[in-house]
Amino acid sequence: MISPMSHIDPKAQLGSDVHVDPFTMIHEDVVIGDNTWIGSNVTIYPGARIGKNCRIFPGAVIAGVPQDLKFQGERSTVLIGDHTTIRECVTISRGTVDKQTTVIGSNCLLMAYVHVAHDCAIGSNVIIANSVQIAGHVSIDDWAIIGGSSAVHQFVKIGMHAMISGGSLVRKDVPPFTKAAREPLSYAGVNSLGLRRRGFSSETISHVQEVYRYLFLNSLNNSRALEEIEINLPATKERDEILNFIRSSERGVMKGYIN
Repeated sequence: MISPMSHIDPKAQLGSDVHVDPFTMIHEDVVIGDNTWIGSNVTIYPGARIGKNCRIFPGAVIAGVPQDLKFQGERSTVLIGDHTTIRECVTISRGTVDKQTTVIGSNCLLMAYVHVAHDCAIGSNVIIANSVQIAGHVSIDDWAIIGGSSAVHQFVKIGMHAMISGGSLVRKDVPPFTKAAREPLSYAGVNSLGLRRRGFSSETISHVQEVYRYLFLNSLNNSRALEEIEINLPATKERDEILNFIRSSERGVMKGYIN
C-alpha cells in the first residue's frame, strides 16, 4: 500500500508489496526492494538502494547530501541490505568521491537518532544503539554492537563481534571479538557472551582470549606481541583475523587493560 499523501518520483523503482505511509518523500534514482515498509515523514534522496524486507521508521533521512566540504555534487549512493531496520530520525549520508558509496549490510538495527556519515562501510548483523554518531569513512565489521550515545571518529575501524560500551568516544581502532569501555577507550576483555550466543565453542573463545593476553596483558609492544602469537599459538581463522586487523590498523588500536 502506498499512501496517496506521499510523493514518489515516477523514476523511483519500488518492488512488490512496498508499503509507504503518508507524508513521505521518495526522490528519483531510488530503488526499494520487495516487502519493505516505510513510515511517515521519511525522506529518501537520490542514490538510495534499499533491500528487501527493510523497515524504515518516521523521520529517517536516507542518502542525504554528505556533510563534507569536499563533496562537489558527484553521483554517489547509499546501499542498504535486506532485513535491516532503521528507526526514528536516523540519518545516513551518501558517499563522496572517496568511495562513492555508504554501505549498511543486511539484518542490521540502527536505533533512533543514529547518524552514519559519508563513505562508511557497516557490515551485516550490526546493532547501533540510540544516538550513536558515526563520522565519515568508518568501517564496522559484521556482528559488532555499539552502545548508545557513543561517538566514532572518522576513519576508525571496528572489528567483527566487537562490543563497545555506551557513551564511548571511539578514537582508535577496536579489534575483533573484544569488549571496549572506559575513557580513554580500553580493552575490557573478550566478548565471550556474544561469541557463545553466536555458536563459538569454549575452545575457540579460550584461544581468542590467549591471543589478547599477548596483545594487551603481557606488557609487550604490538610488534613483539604479534611475533610471539605467531610463534606460540596455532593458526586459526580467529587468530589470523586479529593479526591482520592489528597489522592493517592505520589509526592504531585502543589501549590495553587498565585496572
